[in-house]
Amino acid sequence: MLERLQKIISRAGVASRRKAEELMTAGAVTVNGRVVHELGSKADSERDHIKVSGKLINPKQPKAYLMLNKPREVVTTLSDPMGRVTVKELLRGVRIRVYPVGRLDYDSEGLLLLTNDGELVQKMLHPSFEVPKTYEIKVRGVLTDEEIRTLSKGVELSDGRTLPCQVRKIEKTEKNSWLEMTIHEGRNRQIRRMLETMDHPVTKLKRIRVGKLELGALPVGRYRYLTSQEIKSLKQYITAPRRARPAPKMSRAVGT
Repeated sequence: MLERLQKIISRAGVASRRKAEELMTAGAVTVNGRVVHELGSKADSERDHIKVSGKLINPKQPKAYLMLNKPREVVTTLSDPMGRVTVKELLRGVRIRVYPVGRLDYDSEGLLLLTNDGELVQKMLHPSFEVPKTYEIKVRGVLTDEEIRTLSKGVELSDGRTLPCQVRKIEKTEKNSWLEMTIHEGRNRQIRRMLETMDHPVTKLKRIRVGKLELGALPVGRYRYLTSQEIKSLKQYITAPRRARPAPKMSRAVGT
């Protein structure tokens, strides 16, 4: 059966549809030895030999879903020209090629989802689905209640105003505050930039939840496969109408 090439590549877990289109226009995709640039091109995954960057793809490989507790100073890519440690190096024993869903900054840690399910990746990263991501954050200084309200309403950044979010102070000392913050966007270094506008630079940032997936007690630098129930719950969440989705859980505030 003929299907669009980017859909076949995405289903094979090689890349998201958007990334597959970039690979096609860059000349990295061949069908039966012929380079295919046109985004509307179709192929038969059962009969045609489809290669991406010289490697034959396997559209029938089983789907894999993993959760990694990414340490700091690890890059959320599968290769790095600067020679830094990548998340791929933490996935020893994983024989199926999986890809990060979104990113975690080099200096950030916590829950990172990896999968070869291109359809799931596309939906989770698309702005219209607004998948919530929850973080524990340590900042310099003690935020006032007014500053927390301002953050919650959204702040103006160089790339536009952020969406409303949930912010709660969970602990404080004389010099620092610990916050729990849930955002529904995926802008580059968004939380760090938001708090910089309040003159409270981030000193530690850890993602603890994506949708309904909880990092829990997974050790730093380790991974585990999602349970069948977690996979089902994740898929149900991103396909449910937004108004029917459960609100993100927030820890009880203390020290305010």
